[in-house]
Amino acid sequence: MEDLRDSKDINRDWENIQDNIKTTAKESLGLYKLKHHKQRFDEKCLDFLDQMNHAKMQWLQNSNQKNADNLNNVRREASRHFRNKEKEDLKAKIDELETNSKIKNIRDFYRSISDFKKGFQPKTNVIKDERGDLVRLLQYFV
Repeated sequence: MEDLRDSKDINRDWENIQDNIKTTAKESLGLYKLKHHKQRFDEKCLDFLDQMNHAKMQWLQNSNQKNADNLNNVRREASRHFRNKEKEDLKAKIDELETNSKIKNIRDFYRSISDFKKGFQPKTNVIKDERGDLVRLLQYFV
């Protein structure tokens, strides 16, 4: 601390103190990792979206019955695939609940139950625009 009083650059000294505190806390406490949700959107989903976009562009360029039927078939297959993916995801969550219950992991068990109860809740941010008026933004991808 004595050499800190002699130093002329106080900002650099504060940065050194801050870095020392962060590294000490990281070593003693560890890092808290946020829980990331598993994404059910995979390569096959992207393929279905590309097929839908391509079929829609064909239908918009030439709106005959053949293109309309093709678009409806691609949409039907895509929605079926998305629905099955959602069912698989829900089944995996239920299996995780069962395993947490069986191994007496009570904290994760009740946390998962509360996630089911709450459902999806978008995060809301309030910011100001150029004039200083409040602008409300909803972030759907947290």
